[in-house]
Amino acid sequence: MIEYFNISFVSLQAAFILCLVAKRKGMIVKMKKILRFPLTFILIVSISLSGCSNQTNATDYSNNSNWAYFETETTDKMADVFFVCPTVYFGSDDSYNMALTDEDTKADFLGAVNMEKGIYDGDSRFFAPYYRQVGLNVYSMETSDREEYLELAFDDVENAFEYYYENCNDGRPIILAGFSQGADMCIRLMKECFNDESRQDQLIACYAIGWSITEEETRKYPQLKFAESESDTGVVISFNSEAESVDNSLTVPKGTKTLAINPLNWKTDGTIADKSLNLGACFTDYDGNITKEINNLTGAYIDDVRGTLKVTDVTPEEYPAGLNIFEDGVYHLYDYQFFYRNLQKNVQTRMDAYLE
Repeated sequence: MIEYFNISFVSLQAAFILCLVAKRKGMIVKMKKILRFPLTFILIVSISLSGCSNQTNATDYSNNSNWAYFETETTDKMADVFFVCPTVYFGSDDSYNMALTDEDTKADFLGAVNMEKGIYDGDSRFFAPYYRQVGLNVYSMETSDREEYLELAFDDVENAFEYYYENCNDGRPIILAGFSQGADMCIRLMKECFNDESRQDQLIACYAIGWSITEEETRKYPQLKFAESESDTGVVISFNSEAESVDNSLTVPKGTKTLAINPLNWKTDGTIADKSLNLGACFTDYDGNITKEINNLTGAYIDDVRGTLKVTDVTPEEYPAGLNIFEDGVYHLYDYQFFYRNLQKNVQTRMDAYLE
């Protein structure tokens, strides 16, 4: 991600200081050009740095305490999973990003990671950073007002990924995975960190489940190649589950059409997948244990208008939304749970296809 140092209403004296800082960072600043400005002028300087954010308050990912999982010792596994946790922080009147000193929320964070870890870690090392994720209160804001808080969250995710990549990856195949806010962060990672062919060649797949991705985004960012089958690689897998009556949600607002692939038949059209294709809905606890498993729970199909995954054999009464930012009938909390075994199998299928 490109970091911007925006210096507004700066005196010429401050500009000299800025040049000294830039020199230490290995940047070139033309002093003669700066000296053309009269002392009474306001200098507005914008300096761009490529690569990861280098804020003075950037999270230090060389510190293992900033990782929920950092599995470097299991070298016999075939690939690496970089997993981004969903939202567990509620926020408050004066707090919009989770503090990494908040041990109670970090415990919930670890629990949320554990609930989905079993889908991905069968033959992979597992990496999951703590990050200053946005609170649920941010999603009550207007879309444009959320971005400053989401950018802070993404700074951490990007820095964590780059630390992992530079120090641990060593050319190994990569699976990106996340849910909800974590899926949003994975899509951002794809846009910012996978725009060169060498990294694209390492990508088995990006499981960005529970967040929308549009055709316009895939045109703007060619590296966002959406999945078309159960075994293509280097692709994005995404869907958003909801009841047939729903026409609006936080993740897929009314008037938006998201891309989706059906986790039961791995098709991207409206073909109905019967519940007999559901290999097992699994409900997990904070230790990752499966507390309940139901075979053939539900079928699903992709809606032609919204692009969402319409879930056919459950009801909102049985599976309420659970959060006040969603209306009942939005099965966001169950995206992974309803299709757990199908997703688990698909991770291995795509890994095998990649390695072949």
